[in-house]
Amino acid sequence: MRDLLETLADDAAKDPEQRARELSRRQLPKRFYERAEHAEQTGGFAIHLDGRPVKTPGKAVLVLPSEALAKAVAAEWAAQEKEINPANMPLTRISNSAIDAVSVRFGEVADEIARFCGTDALCYRADDPETLVQRQTELWDPVLAWAEDLLGNRFVLIGGIIHQDQPEALLKAFRARLDTLTPLQLAALHTATTLSGSAVLALAVREGRLSADEAWQAAHVEEDFNIERWGEDAEAAAIRTYKRKEFEAAVLILKG
Repeated sequence: MRDLLETLADDAAKDPEQRARELSRRQLPKRFYERAEHAEQTGGFAIHLDGRPVKTPGKAVLVLPSEALAKAVAAEWAAQEKEINPANMPLTRISNSAIDAVSVRFGEVADEIARFCGTDALCYRADDPETLVQRQTELWDPVLAWAEDLLGNRFVLIGGIIHQDQPEALLKAFRARLDTLTPLQLAALHTATTLSGSAVLALAVREGRLSADEAWQAAHVEEDFNIERWGEDAEAAAIRTYKRKEFEAAVLILKG
């Protein structure tokens, strides 16, 4: 099983696109089971393949906290055809990462997300054209205002790309909220942050301020603006579709 799935220690250093390409180059194992289903057990719901529990790369039984999530993970396994392709199993990968990595490195992962908040994409604004500036303002300002109320401090907005520090009190308040999450939720938040480029958007989804569609749209303001002007490259579109599936998996966990 270790050859099939990656832990957060590997994932944190890799873009989802890079990870998908690496997985696709591997010799994928053949599907060896007929049935994939969830089963209730002490502490949650396990995933069974022909009656045998799935284990994480670290050899722990893969246990999910809710039946809805367990059904979704079992569906990933059921959807595998002749081969088992981890690139198509984001819920399984996030869950494995939570059990094997985040549960023992919770503070490190939370600190990393908090540092991401310190350079959040929503704080870096375009200077022109005016239509892009206006779109960023319309989609980003309400989310930042919500986060400022939640965290009790104001973000520093930056024109261009030159870094400016965010208030230390704001970052501490953000970091403190992460301690209320479970390892699984933190792993999902880490994934959503990486894919959206914004810890604020990821937190807004977790707290119910934004839907998955709203967060995804806000995360791709500049990209969508450029597509409208110049059109969309087919390879870029495929990559974006892949990342959206990863993002949806993270949101499913965050909303659960």
